[in-house]
Amino acid sequence: MRRVGRLVGETLEYIAPYVEPGITTNQIDKLVHDFTLKKGAVPAPLGYKGFPKSVCTSVNDCLCHGVPDDTALQEGDFVNIDVTSLLDGYYGDSSFTFPVGNVAEEGLALCRAALGARDAGIKAITPLGTTGTIGHATSEFVEKTPYFICKEIGGHGIGKVFHGEPFVPAFGVKGEGARLMPWSCITVEPIVNLREADMVEYPIAGSSIRYYRTQDGSPSAQFEHTILITEDGYEILTEWAAPEL
Repeated sequence: MRRVGRLVGETLEYIAPYVEPGITTNQIDKLVHDFTLKKGAVPAPLGYKGFPKSVCTSVNDCLCHGVPDDTALQEGDFVNIDVTSLLDGYYGDSSFTFPVGNVAEEGLALCRAALGARDAGIKAITPLGTTGTIGHATSEFVEKTPYFICKEIGGHGIGKVFHGEPFVPAFGVKGEGARLMPWSCITVEPIVNLREADMVEYPIAGSSIRYYRTQDGSPSAQFEHTILITEDGYEILTEWAAPEL
């Protein structure tokens, strides 16, 4: 898990300089795909439940599971790139919302809130603690901002399976939920929306996966890490030299 987590972080670091106005999400997909194979791993999303691409690219009002296509990113957009790699039978998963060129301060502030929510959730992890405590920490952080936590989508167990138990909610009650067992791994990945808008589900052709947009077209941001729970704390397995927001 340390090895695959390090690879996922390296993949995000590799792709970061390419996120500029004019690049298409299909080009991002190919870059991630080729880099992953070069490193001896497999891009886990490709073919997973029929998902047609090697990475998820969620632009602006897309909350998650955005499918790469030939649409070029524009100045002022932001795009969440969600990388999952499979290496020697183990999965690592992380995402980062990248500004595209010059982004308005409102968009950057939203991204900072989502990043802060993720980090608050991670700091709440304790061995034999609970998922509800993580969710409480992320939602409590967002409640102090002008933005809104997405309650429908959260993190998950990960290891020899891509998505496993426990579900890691983005909101919750301290002390409630599943126990966090030492030497298991989870993702922490809250989604934060600019406005309190409903989430709309859309099908992906040939797949049981769905992608989601805000009903009013307002933007959304997400950040994710894979975390190893140890006997006395935690390790962030997918850490990398992320750009300042």
